[in-house]
Amino acid sequence: MKLPNEMKKTRTISLKSLLFNKMKGNVLRITAAIIVLISAAGILPAQDLRRGEFGIRYMPTFSALDLKASNNDIIDGSASISHGFGVMLGANLSTHFGFQGEVNYYQVSQNFRDQDLNNEIEIRYLNIPLLISLNTSKEKRLNFNVVAGPQFGLNVGASIKSTGTDNPENLEAVVAIKKGDIGMAYGAGVEFALNMNHSVRLDLGYRGFYGLVDLNATNTGEDTYNVIAKASRKTNAVYLGITFLF
Repeated sequence: MKLPNEMKKTRTISLKSLLFNKMKGNVLRITAAIIVLISAAGILPAQDLRRGEFGIRYMPTFSALDLKASNNDIIDGSASISHGFGVMLGANLSTHFGFQGEVNYYQVSQNFRDQDLNNEIEIRYLNIPLLISLNTSKEKRLNFNVVAGPQFGLNVGASIKSTGTDNPENLEAVVAIKKGDIGMAYGAGVEFALNMNHSVRLDLGYRGFYGLVDLNATNTGEDTYNVIAKASRKTNAVYLGITFLF
């Protein structure tokens, strides 16, 4: 038979055990809730996140070149549209953060008049942007994103066609530009899932580029003049494509 003091001790120990177990359960539930919230926020990568991404794009590009006449007057180029195409490869570190690299081709076309000559310029570029991507959620049916990073441009060819009467100085117009440039690419877009598991997406958005290097290459031959003014390249584009998550 238990004495009164022993019964009090037993009740005290039982009460402490009950409180301890209750607190332990609350801590476990709170910890589980925190883990769920962190995973949902993308701080921890989701288990079923597809980390790889590949896409193809059609990219109409608007650009304008500052041009130079035979008498060294600067001619403000008018905006023109060219057809661009590209591919992208991305790596998603979480539902909200990733990297992507692209290779995009486009051709700049510009017409201008220099005295009695009509000139048509064509410059072809390969653009290689390396971008950081921030997303609302790569796992949702609808995802908004913003991107930014450096872009490297490679000049893969340029030409000029002139028609009309030669200028009084009998100088030949040429296109002399540097083989490459570098600048900052930036943009925003939206993705719409086209299938049930959200692995195929319609991708559309805006892409801008601000060049940090002058296009002009000063060396030209005798009796020639460079029609490219000393200025950097600036473009604005929209894109429409399909991306695949894997």
